[in-house]
Amino acid sequence: MGDYDEETAFLGQIGPYFWVTFFLLNTVFISTGFNGLYIIFAGAAPKHSCLIPDVNLTEDWRNAIIPFTTVGGEEVQSQCSRYNLAVVKNLSDKGYIPARDVNLTNLPQEGCLDGWSYSKDVYQSTIVTEWNLVCDNQWKVPFASSTLFVGYLFGSLISGQLSDRFGRKKVVFMSLGAQSLSVLLQSFSQSWRIFCVMFLFVGASQISIYISAFVLGTELLSKTMRVLFTTLGAFLFYCIGYMTLPWIAYGIRDWRTLLAVLSATSVVYIPLWWFIPESPRWLITQGRMREAEVIVRDAARKNKVQAPSVIFKESQVEEIPPGKKYTMLDVLKSSKLRCITLMCLLLWMAINIGYFGLSLNTSNLSGNPFLNCFLSAITEVPAYIVSTCLLRKCPRRVILSTFLVIGGGVLLLIQFIPDTLHYVALALEMTGKFGFTMAFTIVYIYTAEIYPTVLRNVGMGMCSSAARIGSITAPYVIYLGTYNKVLPYILMGSLTIASSVVNFFLPETFNKDLPETVEQMQECRGFCGGSEKKKYFQNGASRKRPVPQEEKSEMQTLSL
Repeated sequence: MGDYDEETAFLGQIGPYFWVTFFLLNTVFISTGFNGLYIIFAGAAPKHSCLIPDVNLTEDWRNAIIPFTTVGGEEVQSQCSRYNLAVVKNLSDKGYIPARDVNLTNLPQEGCLDGWSYSKDVYQSTIVTEWNLVCDNQWKVPFASSTLFVGYLFGSLISGQLSDRFGRKKVVFMSLGAQSLSVLLQSFSQSWRIFCVMFLFVGASQISIYISAFVLGTELLSKTMRVLFTTLGAFLFYCIGYMTLPWIAYGIRDWRTLLAVLSATSVVYIPLWWFIPESPRWLITQGRMREAEVIVRDAARKNKVQAPSVIFKESQVEEIPPGKKYTMLDVLKSSKLRCITLMCLLLWMAINIGYFGLSLNTSNLSGNPFLNCFLSAITEVPAYIVSTCLLRKCPRRVILSTFLVIGGGVLLLIQFIPDTLHYVALALEMTGKFGFTMAFTIVYIYTAEIYPTVLRNVGMGMCSSAARIGSITAPYVIYLGTYNKVLPYILMGSLTIASSVVNFFLPETFNKDLPETVEQMQECRGFCGGSEKKKYFQNGASRKRPVPQEEKSEMQTLSL
């Protein structure tokens, strides 16, 4: 088969067809924004204390039955214990007054045997209030959050194979349907276990939507629109969904109703089936040349250009000679490959722990949780725009390490901010989120530029798996805040600062040709050994490595 971009060059780089396709595909990413993080509100823990049954107690004893405990240097009412009810009732019946006639510290304590009483000032119902996921069961909330990211891991492993076999468009819409159904069924969960199982399916379908729509967009759009789509479009429309979530949750304070409403929003995507075409590139690989030509001719009509009489020639379809198939085992064969891959894995894990940790932590911050979530989302918008501009002109190592230091540094500073200045702490957390979002965007491009063409999919797949492990870990990092509220910040900040140092040992890729082979990759300069050679030698003569047309297109996208 000839070069697709050359054969469809008559369509131009921009036009009504490309713009409509661009916006329709990007609307799909909105659903991933508000369906990915609703656990922030569905899993929020309102203020709570032991439920005191309706027994005959004086008002003084009813107010004093909950003991005080020290949390983070502050005296607060215990959320997991009370003074022994039988002892308190006996003292109340005898007319004793707490703290005057009785030393409360000497009274025996017991757990919340009758359950808990939850504040309804912010939330009417969450999975925490529904199944009492507090105290000894508090670990179940981060576990539930982690099941979403486990679903991400499974979905990222199978979605590519499904879209290669059944087509990009079909997998996008099947995944949208699966996500909607999974969220709807999750809203009817009768137990925490069922909630977690359904959350796994939500994660798998959601990442499948993201990956399949991302691939479909890169294959449908022109080179110019492709760059805009892969760098700003998908991320910004995800942000729109993320920013929409807190306002939906603000209006719906019951977790079951919230999930049902979020599930119903997928209905608006049904008409898109008739407006978003299948990828002509995929159709050609399946030998369905006529269908591909129909789609391209329709694009020409919408762009008001004349299509040639023959677009794709059947004779151009040739049997591609089998080449070496690279696997993860090939990464282990070279010391420098092992070194670079290990550092990339650490980078991706650290960035994902920080990004998702801060995203999930918004409900634990001081102030309005809905406003905090909105601010957390809106800080991503300038981050995506700024990172896109910087990637055009700045070395990868420098900007990635800079924003890792910004993200990690401000998190380490939070512990020194007094509780009375919660707006300062909130500003620092949002600055950290900005830094992590910048790093999140940059590391995708940087990693793709480091690996050679023959190992790029394998390398990105391994890094994506490391990212999933990081995101699975993130809820437990936030859970550490139940023991000490500064622990998550210290851990995320220290890990991020360490990863910024590791990043300087990776080779620089700015203004470098993308390596095609493992040998060329190993000639990149780094601290793992080897030296940088920008030119390649053959028969003693110096010459620049020729860049195939397909790679030139890829370089334009990656080197942005």
